[in-house]
Amino acid sequence: MKVLITGGSGILGQYLNIELSKHFDILTQFNTNPGNCKEYNSVRLNILDLARLGSVINDYAPDIIIHAAAMANTVSIEPFTPKYIYDLNVGVTAFLAAKCREKGIKLIYISTDQVYAGDRGSYLKESAKLMPMSIYGETKLVGEYKVINTFDNYIIVRLALLFGLGLNHSRMHFDVMLDNFRNGRKVKLFTDQYRTPLSVIEAARIIRELCSINLQKELLNVGGIERVSRYELGEMVCELTGSDNSLIEPSTMDSVPGLSPVADVSLNSSKLSSLGIDRKDLFTSLREVLQRFS
Repeated sequence: MKVLITGGSGILGQYLNIELSKHFDILTQFNTNPGNCKEYNSVRLNILDLARLGSVINDYAPDIIIHAAAMANTVSIEPFTPKYIYDLNVGVTAFLAAKCREKGIKLIYISTDQVYAGDRGSYLKESAKLMPMSIYGETKLVGEYKVINTFDNYIIVRLALLFGLGLNHSRMHFDVMLDNFRNGRKVKLFTDQYRTPLSVIEAARIIRELCSINLQKELLNVGGIERVSRYELGEMVCELTGSDNSLIEPSTMDSVPGLSPVADVSLNSSKLSSLGIDRKDLFTSLREVLQRFS
């Protein structure tokens, strides 16, 4: 099976490269930073160049496209314009959906838990109210609509908060938190935002398993088992690393200028479980992440 990965040098993309290359023939796309893409069959491509993107798809003829490229900042969009973000998160998605329909390719579109309203309770199902609070969440939701209204051969993956350690140039909040703990620096963590965190290693494995399932016209929540606040996640990391949990400074979302508050977008992933795809508990996933890079 041939799989084209967009956003291959991103945080998730580099783990997708590692995981999917063990099972499939992959072509992974990057733009400015190659990350680990150079270790695999890769193409340097500005994904907004739709003509060249179309040519790459024609030449490679993938069975599946995993569309992981996106502008994902939920706090500040600088230095990008709203038009740039729309073109990247929506325009490219619409183009890929149309191209997949034309060529008979399956599209796995990576969306986010940020499409949900954050005030509707815990463990939200796929049918829960949609009310994105950031331009990221809004454009990812519009991207979902573009896919759904174009064709049927798709899986939309609404990913929960990812944790893990970035590779090469990529960094995520978890990296910063862990580095601060190890160097005795305080970390502010929200006590009033609840998610179902999923390790980036687990996310890549689950997406790889979805590639092998005969599934179409499906929308799936993909999150961890436990609902925790970012503060509680930090406490678990301190416990596993032997760090002083007094380094955790309780914080609330309203303390971050420009942040769109999302109180609870914990995901009910029972539909994923019904497909026979298991997830590890949070402590096991955290240990795996920490042991891999210790």
